Amino acid sequence: GLPAHAPSREIYARMGEENIFRMCADFYAALEKSPVRPLFPADMPAASRKIAELLTGLFGGPPLFVQRHGPPRLRARHLPFAIDGPARRAWLDCFKNVLEGAEKKYDFPAEHLPGFLRFLEEFSAWMVNRK
Repeated sequence: GLPAHAPSREIYARMGEENIFRMCADFYAALEKSPVRPLFPADMPAASRKIAELLTGLFGGPPLFVQRHGPPRLRARHLPFAIDGPARRAWLDCFKNVLEGAEKKYDFPAEHLPGFLRFLEEFSAWMVNRK
């Protein structure tokens, strides 16, 4: 499991799959122009779909990631990549920028945004694997 406060499972019902996938596509477009771009695969659209599949399940929708890729094992999957404090910050900043205005852009329920941001803070801290 994730060592983080899970985001609300009510989010999916409000956002729907299309908005989640669009939000993640925008997030990966931002990552593409970030200092952490070298940590990501060549095919950014495919990578963005994977995180969208994961979030769809976490947000209360169908468990797309598990159905398509098996158990998330996120920390293990990220261990080959050198993720330090500055890399974590860059990743988080990209996500936070994409979430600005998310209520209008993606129908993200405003009351669940603070909880999701807390989840991202905790999740990203857990992914750090280098000093």
